[in-house]
Amino acid sequence: MAGLNKVILIGRLGKNPEIFTFDNGNKRITVSLATSERYRDKEDIWKEQTDWHNIVAIGNLANDIAEGRRNYSKGDLMYVEGKIRYRQYTNQNGQLCSITEILADRMMQLSPAHPASQSSYGQPYAPAPEPTPGYMPPTTEPEGGNDLPF
Repeated sequence: MAGLNKVILIGRLGKNPEIFTFDNGNKRITVSLATSERYRDKEDIWKEQTDWHNIVAIGNLANDIAEGRRNYSKGDLMYVEGKIRYRQYTNQNGQLCSITEILADRMMQLSPAHPASQSSYGQPYAPAPEPTPGYMPPTTEPEGGNDLPF
């Protein structure tokens, strides 16, 4: 049986995409993406856990970004779909290093950065509202069905 390597992330770009051009003209784009989740600790205090992901795009996706057909910048809320890759390389000091990357097949901007709401690490952040006591979400779908782009 074949395996499945599929990653879907929604988060904010931590930097502007960096473009690398190979000798043959092909492009590679790298960018960092932050995903955060909120939870209550054992003292019932809200905490936030942020994870950083190394995103790599090559081929048509990288060319679209490099040539400005897709304009992404630090702070943008992004949908990223791809596969996880582990690789090793030798650094400038001759040490063997390991890195985990997401090889992006698809990237879509969900919303642009909003400079008015900067978090402590320089990235836009709007905290999720705390749930209202006794609130029950509706059990029916809104009119028009599910309009999500993914």
